[in-house]
Amino acid sequence: MDVNKNSYTFMFASVMVVVVAVALSWAATSLKPAQEKNVEQEKKQNILSSIEIETTREKAEELYPEYVTEALVISDNQLKEGVDAFTIDMAKEIGKPIDERSAPLYIASKDGKTYFIIPLRGQGLWGPIWGYISLEQDLSTIYGAVFDHQKETPGLGAEIKFPVFTEQFKGKEILNENGELVGIDVRKGDAEEYNEVDGIGGGTITSDGVEAMISENLQAYIPFLKDYIRNNTTSGAEL
Repeated sequence: MDVNKNSYTFMFASVMVVVVAVALSWAATSLKPAQEKNVEQEKKQNILSSIEIETTREKAEELYPEYVTEALVISDNQLKEGVDAFTIDMAKEIGKPIDERSAPLYIASKDGKTYFIIPLRGQGLWGPIWGYISLEQDLSTIYGAVFDHQKETPGLGAEIKFPVFTEQFKGKEILNENGELVGIDVRKGDAEEYNEVDGIGGGTITSDGVEAMISENLQAYIPFLKDYIRNNTTSGAEL
């Protein structure tokens, strides 16, 4: 075969395209289980972190069942049977009307106390933001919070993932004295009220995104949780 002919060049290029496509397909298929495992471990790590159990991603696999006692799915203030809470894609659910969402809820036990862990999903300045908050049994007091982002600006909006921001949420309350959901006010300085935290300097839009994310997501949980507490507590006893 004359390797200088255009037909040879075309044939060679065609063969290489096929070879590369097959190689990429094989790589994607073979790596998918490992990628899915990493995502699962990171999710468990973040859930544990929301109740102040700090661990590695690998160790989270072992610790998760020690603390998380139930994983429920709520839809329109009712338990939804036959759905694995861990597999729900919050990115898809957040776009649905509240009464049509499948909302995962994790119940954890630590040092004899019960905590309700709620996944969050929202929008920052440049892309999605997400996280978890844990509530104490009064359903108002935040025990812990974890946030992360896809592509917020380093040193500005990206600061939502660091303790200097997340630790402010501990002890803050999401319900007012009448038991109504008020969420968390992420404000610029002078955060003094029971439901206020300081926003990120220079990261106003991301801070506003965190505030909106918490309020928007909690609406799918609070009515159910109030009933859950009522039905699972007898004579004022702890869960």
